[in-house]
Amino acid sequence: MIGRIKGRLEAKHPPQVLVDVGGIAYELDVPMSTFYGLPAVGDAVTLFTNLIVKEDSHTLYGFATLEERAAFRQLIRISGVGPRTALAVLSGLSVADLAEAVTLQEAGRLTKIPGIGKKTAERLLLELKGKLAPAELASSKEKPSDVVNALLGLGYNEKEALLAVKGLQPGLSVAEGIRAALKALAKS
Repeated sequence: MIGRIKGRLEAKHPPQVLVDVGGIAYELDVPMSTFYGLPAVGDAVTLFTNLIVKEDSHTLYGFATLEERAAFRQLIRISGVGPRTALAVLSGLSVADLAEAVTLQEAGRLTKIPGIGKKTAERLLLELKGKLAPAELASSKEKPSDVVNALLGLGYNEKEALLAVKGLQPGLSVAEGIRAALKALAKS
């Protein structure tokens, strides 16, 4: 399997890019989140890849981060969700936003993505629950995971804990974060 491609960006035509690697140009389909972060044509680029082999085609998908590729792989494992739908989801939501939507079970965020209806959104939420780690969510948005863990230890559920830390000021110590989160929980 091709796991990563490093070369020179030859062309960009959404959602496809062409990467020259030692004289061989690879055509990759990428989510728009990756596409917008690409360098200028002619510059060096590195993409993590996923190769899908079908009876009538071999298609290479490219991603800027390992987290995007992991989310793509989780999405295509869901019955009825193909690579195009997975790319649409990752084009409409960042991995952190997708993980947050799954954790908070917010189907409305998914239905805003073109091609995702209410039933598909609900199936995605159900199938992805517990598969997109909240740790990815915490690290990608730089949320205080120690505060979340403390709230979980105090008996709050994951949804309550994540909502409580959502409005915290950046730069708070863990103790200050816990106090502020508990105050927010008391008001709700």
